[in-house]
Amino acid sequence: MPNLFDAANAPVGVPEEVFIGDFIQFKITDFSQDYSNSLFTMRLVARISTGGNTEITITASASDDDYLFSVASATSANYTVGDYHYQIEIERNSDNERIVVDRGQIKVSTDYDNNVDPRHHAEIMLGKIQSILEGKADTDVSSYSIAGRSLTKLGIDELLQWRDYYRREVNELKKKEKITHGRKTKSTILGRF
Repeated sequence: MPNLFDAANAPVGVPEEVFIGDFIQFKITDFSQDYSNSLFTMRLVARISTGGNTEITITASASDDDYLFSVASATSANYTVGDYHYQIEIERNSDNERIVVDRGQIKVSTDYDNNVDPRHHAEIMLGKIQSILEGKADTDVSSYSIAGRSLTKLGIDELLQWRDYYRREVNELKKKEKITHGRKTKSTILGRF
């Protein structure tokens, strides 16, 4: 594997996923011919998909004819976990006019060094539902009311439906992970020639 700290080895294109606390570096080469980095400035602006005000802005630097995006580990450590929609903007230096040349999505994932639960939401929910179904719940009361406020717990049928839903989602996650790492899955077609 090439040294990814070296700008010459920076991957081309916006990554699909970055990790909090990592040194992030990539380059964009598609626009170098039409938008010289001596006359234009390129930046990536990403906004979290949940509709909040969380935004990430990265301004590229010139790297030969390409645009190089670099983010220090100390900066990415302050990013918020989530899915982001991004756009690539090019600004003309002479008059600050701007155009959007590309859009996409990027995922900012947690760093496991920060003592966080590395499980996906579906895995967490499946574990909770299974523990309730195994009788580990505090009480078997399905609903109660105190001072005008009420709480209703899910019934067994509803819990079984949610368990099956999350079980399918967890299996799909595991299948995607296996495919990503080049391992065979139940749907892998094997042939002998």
